[in-house]
Amino acid sequence: MADSRLRDRLGRFGARLGGSAFTAGAGGFFGWWSRSLLSWLPMRMRVALGMDRGRLLLQREGDSVHLRLQRLGEVRDLGHLPGLADTLGTGTPNADPLAGLLAPAATKLPRWLVLPAASGLRRRLLLPAAAADRLRDVVGFEIERQTPFAADAVAFDARVLGRRESDGQIEAELVVVPRTTLDPHLTALGPLASTLAGADVAAADGVPLGINLLPPALRTTTADPWRVWNLAFAALALLATAALLWQLLDNRRDAADRLEAQIEQRAAPARRAAAERAELVALLEGQAFLDRLRATRPTDVEIIEEVSRRLPDGTYLEKIAIEDDRLTLIGLSNEAAALVSRLQGSPLWRSPALAGALMPDPSSGRDRFTLTAELTPEAAKTTPEAARGNR
Repeated sequence: MADSRLRDRLGRFGARLGGSAFTAGAGGFFGWWSRSLLSWLPMRMRVALGMDRGRLLLQREGDSVHLRLQRLGEVRDLGHLPGLADTLGTGTPNADPLAGLLAPAATKLPRWLVLPAASGLRRRLLLPAAAADRLRDVVGFEIERQTPFAADAVAFDARVLGRRESDGQIEAELVVVPRTTLDPHLTALGPLASTLAGADVAAADGVPLGINLLPPALRTTTADPWRVWNLAFAALALLATAALLWQLLDNRRDAADRLEAQIEQRAAPARRAAAERAELVALLEGQAFLDRLRATRPTDVEIIEEVSRRLPDGTYLEKIAIEDDRLTLIGLSNEAAALVSRLQGSPLWRSPALAGALMPDPSSGRDRFTLTAELTPEAAKTTPEAARGNR
């Protein structure tokens, strides 16, 4: 009971992990991927491409051997070899016993011993999804609990029958054949036993189950005649893919170079236009600055008019200078000492004062003066008429 609960928990855990062909890593993925692609090809095309070579089935019937060919999901009879011991005992030592009996293409197929359906004991098992990757190792621990045989007294294998969608657990079938049943069949084959790729059990309809009871150490691998061609085609496909990718990359580089040349060709006029625009903006900003500066100070005409109104008739100017916000007056006057009081109170300047001492001029009888004042920014807001009205 506890073992059953443990298997159920492992099954649910394996289902959450998505136990499938992908769990076997890159090899499992590519195996699943290749099988899925091959399933789209017609059966005869698979044979033509060497993807389904088939296998030669050897089934012992008394002293004879029944030869059958399994290919494209079908099993076809080839014939019987009567007098098994006599037939196999003749010929050159170490020579293939079937070389003179079958066509050369058939002798190169993998050879499988097929045992009668009654030879094996079959048990259905419910296992976690993660057990699919190491199914043979997992069912090896179930032999003594599911069968009356010891694990070292049988040849066994397992196959996956399906997968439950509810919890992801797999339904597997354990097939066990006692060695006392398998060994006589292998012995009866004589030299053919050393050429076997596997041993299978026939189902009720005579078609093999698709398992391999033969221990891995006794299995013979048959060279695939299409192996070299497959490797060559794979290398050619790899080179073609690399060339295609390189061509795509080269095309992208050419397109990028052309685009960069077009951008550079159109960038020069754009840069000139941007420089001219920046120059125009600078001129406009400078003009706006000057306009704002003029708006914050009185004009020269307003200053000269205001000075001429405030100076007495006996005063003559030799020089009037307007520099930034400073007004300088140089001249001769018979009322030089009263000029400061006359210039005070004007909205156009402030703080009028004499710069230096008054110097008498003998030729004119007047005093030479130098007078300075500070222009007021707010003076531009007051018109001369408003200033005269206030005064």
